[in-house]
Amino acid sequence: MRGVLFRICCALAFLASGTALAQDPIVIVFSHVVAADTPKGKAAQYFAELASKLTKGAVKVEVYGNSTLYRDKDEMEALQLGAVQMLAPSLAKFSPLGIRDYEVFDLPYIFDSTEMLHRVTQGPLGKALLKKLEPKGIKGLAFWDNGFKSFSANRPLRTPDDFKGLKMRIQSSKVLEAQMRALGALPHAMIFSDVYQALQKGVVDGTENPHSNFYSQRMYEVQSHMTLSEHGYLGYAVITNKKFWDSLPTAIRNQLEEAMRLSTEYANKIAKEENDKALARIRETGKTEIHVPTAAERTALKRALIATHKEMAQRIGNETIQAIYSETGFDPSRL
Repeated sequence: MRGVLFRICCALAFLASGTALAQDPIVIVFSHVVAADTPKGKAAQYFAELASKLTKGAVKVEVYGNSTLYRDKDEMEALQLGAVQMLAPSLAKFSPLGIRDYEVFDLPYIFDSTEMLHRVTQGPLGKALLKKLEPKGIKGLAFWDNGFKSFSANRPLRTPDDFKGLKMRIQSSKVLEAQMRALGALPHAMIFSDVYQALQKGVVDGTENPHSNFYSQRMYEVQSHMTLSEHGYLGYAVITNKKFWDSLPTAIRNQLEEAMRLSTEYANKIAKEENDKALARIRETGKTEIHVPTAAERTALKRALIATHKEMAQRIGNETIQAIYSETGFDPSRL
């Protein structure tokens, strides 16, 4: 805790020194934990460029990626304390705040396509979920895609039995814990920046990632097999400190909202493109064998994993799960 507070104080001092030199432009520090060449990294930079353009230089967005400013476990506290003004954390990060509805996005195979996903994230249900952040001092601005996840390990993963006994890295999430247990694997929660080294040293045997994260973090060097399971979604909520946001002049807020709207369109457009490119590059390395599940293998994985929906209903809220089923037309009984 002391270390977090020390870094926050340093960041605040740094920002204060900048403001002392010039009151204008308004500085927005946007911190994230992934590489600049991932969908989130590119979208954050695009937002920074649009913010400057649409406000005619009245706002300057400074983007700090790849955990250079704050790591996974520290960034939310930094936002709430005002040390940074903007984040784009993965949706699994909101449960520790007491907002368990967001864990619905961690449920395996709840979205069968990007179209079904966007019915939720870009529709009324998505807006209602963003609104739930406000009592925590957080203003939700948008949902950004990264993509659907693939499993990886140092042995082939074709059937549920292949996962038994494997130590699988996950984000901190009770739903993801249940997902791995449903496969007979041992879930191991770990911050993103530590994953490569943990895989390299055998602290964990495998993990799950969209292809852009797998490639940008060079996990192909330490994972010999990948299964294109597309079992789960990894996305982000772009958020800001509510007190900071409300303090902005109305005109500036409107311009930033437009910059965010355009950035969201861009982020969601490039997510699939970037993941497809990353998968092609992973293939080119020749270091990771890629397995495309057969229809029977995919069905077996789905049947094993769908059980987590019912198991987690009380924790997440059955109403939230049913609302997504209704919005997307998903019916788990058809499997």
